[in-house]
Amino acid sequence: MDSDPPLLETYKTLFANSKTSSNNHDHSLVTVEEHHLPLIDLSRLSHNEAEKERCQKEIARAARQWGFFQVVNHGISMELLEMLREEQVRVFKQPFHHKCREDKFLNFSAGSYRWGTPTSYFLRQLSWSEAFHIPVNNISSTPMEPFATKVAILAQKLAEILAEKLGHKSSFFQESCLPSTCYLRLNRYPPCPIPSDIYGLMPHTDSDFLTILHQDQVGGLQLVKDGQWIAVKPNPEALVINIGDLFQAWSNDCYKSVKHCAVTHPTKERFSAAYFLCPSYETVIESCSMPSVYRKFNFREYRQKVQEDVQLYGYKVGLSRFLV
Repeated sequence: MDSDPPLLETYKTLFANSKTSSNNHDHSLVTVEEHHLPLIDLSRLSHNEAEKERCQKEIARAARQWGFFQVVNHGISMELLEMLREEQVRVFKQPFHHKCREDKFLNFSAGSYRWGTPTSYFLRQLSWSEAFHIPVNNISSTPMEPFATKVAILAQKLAEILAEKLGHKSSFFQESCLPSTCYLRLNRYPPCPIPSDIYGLMPHTDSDFLTILHQDQVGGLQLVKDGQWIAVKPNPEALVINIGDLFQAWSNDCYKSVKHCAVTHPTKERFSAAYFLCPSYETVIESCSMPSVYRKFNFREYRQKVQEDVQLYGYKVGLSRFLV
């Protein structure tokens, strides 16, 4: 299809030399057991104080024990999610040369369209996917704006709850994470000819405070729990929430930013949309309790170090670079 990025042609050298990386940042791409994430009904936050407190404690417990959880009754209607999906399909089915000139043809900011992995040295470092990574303030007056508005409110609510459960009532997230600093990422994972060897998105942690994901029913999200990779069973009514690196650092390792990946499918394409709660580059991240596990750093420094490591090694090192 003329809409597909030329992954096979561009990375033919990696296919020819298809010995996979032996570093410990890979996991065996075999069938893993499918699990339900902790499922939390957010309508309980509107009940009496006792039920609200129980719900908040469940959110904090899932963030500590899993780093991932699912929420239902989250305030984003199925109709809105379906509209988002339809818009994703429409955008990704545009001709490839139009997507590469997204500022001219799609009214997205230049550089928002990404595909493959330019820094990959091995086949297992290649991400078989395409995406639009869009600042939230750049999607006003588009069909995605209602979703972005709702999901931003949800992200702030969850961040506030997680902070309160650590004993901190502050306006830090409201002041630091703005439409100009947060992102919406639209993902498409095309069918892959050798899904046993190639990730849709290679194992990583998220470089933000909080991520909210809407995935379709094809499945493909996997994460690490108790040292083992597990597959996340899709739930059409739920959104997936995961803790990012910045929240792990801010919470002083109380909440966990967990390694996860997307796997490919041989015959089906997969769509997902992720909202990233990010601060400005100047925002200073420091632990909310002492003694601190991590030294103080700003988001710009963190992003630069991540990019340096990816260029040097082909993968992200992350928070361990900032240990005290």
